[in-house]
Amino acid sequence: MKVSLIISTYNRPDALKLTIKSALNQTYKPYEIIIADDGSTQETKKLVEKMKLNSKIPIIHVWQEDKGFRLAMIRNRAIAASKGDYIIIIDGDLILDKHFVYDHVNASKKGLFIQGSRVLLDKELTEKAISNEIMNFNFFSKGLKNRKNAIRSKILSSLFSRITTSIKGIRGCNISLYKEDILAVNGFDNTFVGWGREDSEFAVRLINKGILRKNLKFSAVAYHLYHPENSRKSLPENDMKLKKSIEKKLTWCEDGIDRFLKKE
Repeated sequence: MKVSLIISTYNRPDALKLTIKSALNQTYKPYEIIIADDGSTQETKKLVEKMKLNSKIPIIHVWQEDKGFRLAMIRNRAIAASKGDYIIIIDGDLILDKHFVYDHVNASKKGLFIQGSRVLLDKELTEKAISNEIMNFNFFSKGLKNRKNAIRSKILSSLFSRITTSIKGIRGCNISLYKEDILAVNGFDNTFVGWGREDSEFAVRLINKGILRKNLKFSAVAYHLYHPENSRKSLPENDMKLKKSIEKKLTWCEDGIDRFLKKE
């Protein structure tokens, strides 16, 4: 299986460096790594170019102009540029357990999207990790929140992972699915601008299409570096878009990934 690992980022090259390094250290290597850059400055571009030089895995930088928080659109651009048949989507402030990609692939199935969980690092541990390029954490590491998510266990995963139609706790920072399932709902909705609900709305259309959610527990472990909360000022408008997709049982968005796909 060819896995395209999509990493979204915006002006945080110090965190992105650790994310890419952890992606290169996987037991199951991604076919390609695509940096979905929502308008970062040249510092991020320079980092990506530098990391390309020593990588046996292709690293592709997909950039769009900075016109505010447009995560949905940059993800669509990156997925449209991908060559893999399976897509894993993460944020550029996650440090991946070395079995992260393997666990997603192992859980993969057409007609399902996989929602992984995350372990939150506090501010002090985040600063220490970035300064010293620390990438190895476990259940006992000091400075972890919700540390039970740091447990990786095949037995516990089989017992507690569930297939569901709920969108509660949807986070686009750790999801995966077949590319054909993304195309079936026209990807993310480009009209989402500002933080919030683009992930949930995407999940709603997938579920309405019959592509169900598998909530993966004790597997595909990712460590989320601390950052201040994003502005919530766009939430009322984005909540209305989410509500529309739920009430109308939408399976397609009019302004989606098809805008960036090459026409035959």
